[in-house]
Amino acid sequence: MIRILIVDDHVIVREGLTLILEKTGEMKVVAEHANGINALDWLLNNDCDIALIDVSMPGITGIDLLKRLREANSTLPVLVISAHPEDQYAAHFLKAGANGYLVKECAPEDVVAAVRCVVGGKKYLSAKVTEIPAAESGASSAKLPHETLSNREYQIFLLLASTKTIAKIAETLRLSEETIGIYRNRILEKTGLRDDAELVQYAIAHRLAT
Repeated sequence: MIRILIVDDHVIVREGLTLILEKTGEMKVVAEHANGINALDWLLNNDCDIALIDVSMPGITGIDLLKRLREANSTLPVLVISAHPEDQYAAHFLKAGANGYLVKECAPEDVVAAVRCVVGGKKYLSAKVTEIPAAESGASSAKLPHETLSNREYQIFLLLASTKTIAKIAETLRLSEETIGIYRNRILEKTGLRDDAELVQYAIAHRLAT
């Protein structure tokens, strides 16, 4: 029996995934959590075979949760299930240590196939992606500006693109406002954008803003 941890802040998503996975008869959802902190606390005293995590959640974000999961259990398979498009997000999560990336609009059978694939020790990307993205493989050619950002820079880029203030980002990531300001300046320099307004426009144009 494959034991599964689901981390998503939407009850309907957790219940839907549980229904799909347990219907197979070979999978069991052993825990559900609405945020990363509770999931990490659960993992301190419990075990599972795979964690399914969302990208956008209150508290710590998907990237941070993935990093902490890797610190707590470096071998635990992690499948990211997100509403964000693969061509813009998958590379960053794979680079950060995810074993697979799946969009929420996928068919139920794709979810089951992804879990089996990742638990089996393989990387999973849907049929829409024909190869591991350049950012994950380390290739440097033909990158868009946002693809040159580190995982932390990209995380802050997305928060800025969602029009969150530096103070709010600092609170969310538990960093100082000065540190966030330094990251913001570095992001603008790397992407060639002049200010937050251009950053938001860029994110919308590249389907990165939510």
